[in-house]
Amino acid sequence: MAKTINKRVAVIGAGWAGCAAAVTLCRQGHKVTLIEASRTLGGRARAVQIQDQLLDNGQHIMLGAYTACLDLMRLLKIDQSKTLLRLPLQMVYPHQTGMQFIAPKLPAPLHLIFALVKTRGLNREDKMALARFSTTARWMDWKLNQDCTVSELLQRYEQTERLCRLMWNPLCIAALNTPPERASAQIFLNVLRDSLGANRLASDMLIPRVDLTHLLPEAAATYVKQHGGEVIDGLAIHTLVPTENHRWQLPELTQERSNSSIFDCVIVATNPDQCARLLGTLRPLSSDDEQFASSEMAFEYEPITTCYLQYPESVKLSRPFFALADEPTKNYWGQFIFDRGQLNATQSGLMAVVVSASTGAIEQSHANLAQAIMQQLAQQLGIPELAQALWTKVITEKRATFSCTPNLKRPTNQTTFRNLMIAGDFTESAYPATLEAAVRSGVMAAKAIV
Repeated sequence: MAKTINKRVAVIGAGWAGCAAAVTLCRQGHKVTLIEASRTLGGRARAVQIQDQLLDNGQHIMLGAYTACLDLMRLLKIDQSKTLLRLPLQMVYPHQTGMQFIAPKLPAPLHLIFALVKTRGLNREDKMALARFSTTARWMDWKLNQDCTVSELLQRYEQTERLCRLMWNPLCIAALNTPPERASAQIFLNVLRDSLGANRLASDMLIPRVDLTHLLPEAAATYVKQHGGEVIDGLAIHTLVPTENHRWQLPELTQERSNSSIFDCVIVATNPDQCARLLGTLRPLSSDDEQFASSEMAFEYEPITTCYLQYPESVKLSRPFFALADEPTKNYWGQFIFDRGQLNATQSGLMAVVVSASTGAIEQSHANLAQAIMQQLAQQLGIPELAQALWTKVITEKRATFSCTPNLKRPTNQTTFRNLMIAGDFTESAYPATLEAAVRSGVMAAKAIV
């Protein structure tokens, strides 16, 4: 058996992909330097300071199918019972506006069968359409001969208008952050395969109780330091310089900030635009390199908006989160509301409303958007107090995810430059731009270091 040679590896970017790569490298025995341009770790899934509270730049929800994320949390000894609220698969609307679909704690697929039988708000035709779709998807092993849009897929399998509006469309937007008329049906099926089509625990919904920086990135940084590595924040890397023996120099990394600016390998774990700019500073070895650095990372993007609303501490929902009914003429309305007080005792009365694929929300002023969402909540939840919050805060990530369209070409972790890898939720994957895709990419990039 060949002996593993420990190397000095720089990981540029301390989002979830970069943190996963750094931890995996440390576990392999490599000497790691994790570098982040921001002062806060986590990338596009990080903590922000709002009204003397640490919240998130966007409310997230995870799935039990996120095996790479959960494995990494176990490695970092993160207590999931304290940091995540685990709920059975559910799509519950306020009683007067939609359906109530909740999976019981039964083995798969009985949990889905019983959930379908007990679902309120769907008629017999809706339930038959849902059963038909699930059966057909399993029969074809969740694979399409040719990718198409989610809307085309739903139409092909005769899903009812009500079922699409109350279940499939919200699930598509939540999972892919891309409207169903543009979203990849194959990627959507992949998500359904690993959640609805797997064991019951895989379909569970996991809602972070703590902010996303504390949930994983800070624990990853501690792990790196404990294993002889270093973590540098507030330093942007703009240039990669190849040196002799296929090594790499990071000029911005001065002697005062690190032991050395020369590394055996580099993993670029930034967003696609930053990655393309960084690779663009390199002299192409061939026309293939130019193709790699440009066309494969020329993504279109989708925004996500989160509206935080603080009410008196006595204001509480009957469930930790609800789905919200849409309105075609109001594409800036929220799709889900989370009662943060039921997740974290220090946040009583705080609500987080998510608007995925939020192009319509961006067109509104923050004040108008918050007011419209408050009216939506008061109307749909039947709680008059929700019409006026004590304070509001709107946060939009304009490039939260790439548009997950059919047959989208995504780059691999390998570049054509020796000892230079990339990682991120935008790399080649069966998943859309999620925390799970980011962590899987980081782990794969690290394992490619030999």
